[in-house]
Amino acid sequence: MERVVSDASVVVKWFIQEEYSDKALKLRDMHVNGEVYLAAPELLPFEVLNALKYSGLFSLEELKMAAISLSSYGIELYSLRGELAQKTVEIAVKENITVYDAAYIALAQELNTIFYTADEKLIKKMGEEYSKIMFHISKIL
Repeated sequence: MERVVSDASVVVKWFIQEEYSDKALKLRDMHVNGEVYLAAPELLPFEVLNALKYSGLFSLEELKMAAISLSSYGIELYSLRGELAQKTVEIAVKENITVYDAAYIALAQELNTIFYTADEKLIKKMGEEYSKIMFHISKIL
């Protein structure tokens, strides 16, 4: 099964109806159905739940349910250690991006796979060098 990396900008769309939520939900369903295996840095649940909290759309109980739901998907979460930590920092400094964003890119490189994001600015900023591993969520078939 192919492993792919997805960031919080995609996973948030599982919970909030936004542009490209249909594509994000397709990726989720592909994961649930065993067509792909989702991977992410350990920070993914924190970022998703933070975005949901600050959206103002969820009550405390709904946020708790979202946290349980998120953990039940079985996304493979990676710690920021060793080679992944070094590669993350290298990308963040070299490309002048956040360590958070760099962690997803570094993980995709480490796993030799692709990375889905809804962050168009990040894709543009990273440019041609990363165009073979970074894809906008709209590219999901």
